[in-house]
Amino acid sequence: MPYSAVVLGLAGLIPFIFLPIAYVANLLSLTQSALYFIQYSGVLLSFFGGVHWWDAMKAQKFGTQMYVAMLPTIVGWLSLVFSHRVEVLGLLSLSYVGILMYDKFTLSLPKVQIVSYISLRIALTTVVVLSHAWMIYLIT
Repeated sequence: MPYSAVVLGLAGLIPFIFLPIAYVANLLSLTQSALYFIQYSGVLLSFFGGVHWWDAMKAQKFGTQMYVAMLPTIVGWLSLVFSHRVEVLGLLSLSYVGILMYDKFTLSLPKVQIVSYISLRIALTTVVVLSHAWMIYLIT
């Protein structure tokens, strides 16, 4: 895995970690922290659809993968529409796990690349899911 991918992946975790801390430290209200968290999570989730869109185009797989590539964007958009509901955090969290599993069985990368990519994604997704759980705990 390229060093830049690891660094950027880790940098992508900053809002997931900072926003709950910002509420606990009284830097943001709970409403602000939760709203910004959901907005960031929804936007970032849509990125993973782009990974599948690119993979389907590259491998000329114009069937199911092309359609599934749109799901993270739709879920991300719906999370913005319904950002006032705590259930959205659970949906986003499950979506990150779902797209990770779909990545593992669908992406057409060489075996060495897919192993390192999935290993990185498992680590990052674990932090993302735990952050969602933390935000749910703070809200309820």
